[in-house]
Amino acid sequence: MSEVRFYHLTQSSLEQVLPVMLERTCARGGCAVIRSDIADRLAFLNTHLWTHDEAGFLAHGIDGDPMPERHPIWLTTGADRPNDAGTVFLIDGAPLDVAEASAIDITAIVFDGHDADAVARARGQWRATTAAGLKAVYWAQQDGSWKKAHESG
Repeated sequence: MSEVRFYHLTQSSLEQVLPVMLERTCARGGCAVIRSDIADRLAFLNTHLWTHDEAGFLAHGIDGDPMPERHPIWLTTGADRPNDAGTVFLIDGAPLDVAEASAIDITAIVFDGHDADAVARARGQWRATTAAGLKAVYWAQQDGSWKKAHESG
């Protein structure tokens, strides 16, 4: 069943939590797409995912790289999922496509809780998700970990 997860960042940065989320997605044997409307942010994440951990890296590709279908993680400003990802991470206000969300396992909307515009956008995405009849789950950071704070339906 499709699920849209809302991750409200209040204690950590996207750069801190995204690698952990991606590692868990890959450990389950899944592929992921990270979608942003900001190409410079994706360029930064492209480097960050190679260097965030001294002991390893997260193999990935970015728009313009060859053979996107072979990358377990794909960074894009586009609406495509060339690696047939079952998980899509929407960051930096990337728009939610409820038709896509209903066709994949997990859509994760990760937003900055200190940015009023990001919070307002996430609330609108929550309303769109629940209006479409999709399961929505809100996760909040508490004491350094994630706590499920609300679930629709």
